[in-house]
Amino acid sequence: MHLPCPSQMEDSKEKVILNIGGVRYETYSSTLRTFPGTKLCSLTEPHAPNVYDYDPTTNEFFFDRSAEVFTYVLNYYRTKHFHCPINTCRSVLEEELAFWEINETQLASCCWLKLNKKEVQPEEVNIWDENEQTDDHCLIIQAETSDSNWRTRWQPKIWSIFEKPFSSFSAKCLAFVSLLFIVGIVIIFCEETKAQFEFFTANFTSAGFSEVFHDKREPYYHQAAYLLHLELFCVLWFTFEFSVRFCFCPDKKLFFQNPLNVIDFLSLFPVYIEFFVTWHIQRMPSLGLWLGLLRVVYLLKLLKISKLIETPLILRVLVYTLKSILREICILLMILAFETLFFGSLFFYGELLGIHPSYTGELHFTDILVCFWWALITLTTVGYGDIIPVTTAGQVTAALAAVFGMLTITIPIPIFLVKFKSYYDIAIFKQKLKRSKKH
Repeated sequence: MHLPCPSQMEDSKEKVILNIGGVRYETYSSTLRTFPGTKLCSLTEPHAPNVYDYDPTTNEFFFDRSAEVFTYVLNYYRTKHFHCPINTCRSVLEEELAFWEINETQLASCCWLKLNKKEVQPEEVNIWDENEQTDDHCLIIQAETSDSNWRTRWQPKIWSIFEKPFSSFSAKCLAFVSLLFIVGIVIIFCEETKAQFEFFTANFTSAGFSEVFHDKREPYYHQAAYLLHLELFCVLWFTFEFSVRFCFCPDKKLFFQNPLNVIDFLSLFPVYIEFFVTWHIQRMPSLGLWLGLLRVVYLLKLLKISKLIETPLILRVLVYTLKSILREICILLMILAFETLFFGSLFFYGELLGIHPSYTGELHFTDILVCFWWALITLTTVGYGDIIPVTTAGQVTAALAAVFGMLTITIPIPIFLVKFKSYYDIAIFKQKLKRSKKH
């Protein structure tokens, strides 16, 4: 039995002949060494003729596998870009790749999408990589380019403690404390609304009966002192946290481009303003209600909980999908606005012209603006029932508005679902590729 000389096999120009399912392929041994650890690379080893089906007469290796798929496998070793035939069954491709010890994630994105019958533009495949570059970790990378001083040494550490909850044990403890303060201030906000509602109710009752009884007593807006003190204590913590994060942020402009940071900044003002205008609130009680409205920003701070858990993939896909169909959403809103104006106007004049002269009931609208409100509620199929048609023309208009509204809202849903499914498949592929690279 004639065996090839090991020195010849080690030669980069040594040719290797492969017989795949009756189809002969000829390539260099250096080509097969492109990806170490794979089956084709092992054919260049000296002991390969003893391991695989080797014919010394023809000097070729024989494999009873699919020649069609192997053509693309060999081309992958030549170009380092793995493509596959479009009509290949996915299960067959996976089986062949497993035999040749090639990871499925090495498949080019374009062919991967074609294999899964996805019609996606190439730029959409890279949307995940582009958005990852805008993450907060870019701020930490920028710190490495700064001058070497004490602030540069401590800046990434302090920033990670306050911004990356899972970077260290200290960061986890700080995130837990911050979460307690957020939950606490939300509870305080809910308790404060009781006094605001009582003031409003008393004010409304006093105004309603003052004309009859001439009651000169005015309702007094009073907020429990302990609630304000607890709220101030929480806000002082938020002030400290925000100040540290802002001072040790490498890029202040990028810092304020984050909506959560803007929310943190706005949440510092309501309680401070109330302490400074306490006496004015007693003379202008409505000011207390406006400050209560500003406190709604406390609820938005609950969004920071998303930093304590990994953002679910489906939520990220949803955000990217909405961004990609923003143009379609604007067009849909324009159509909805046109339908609101059109059917609102038809309803207004249809009710006025179609009502019988002997009708003594009360109309449910006072002007065309109220009819626009009715049209919007009907088009969105909500139908509160606060405004109802009393004429035949109004009822026909209402029926048409409901049908057109249903079509306007339901027709774009399949488009959204197809886009969402496409992005979701790309995201799964990207995550699988990342995991394979880590291993």
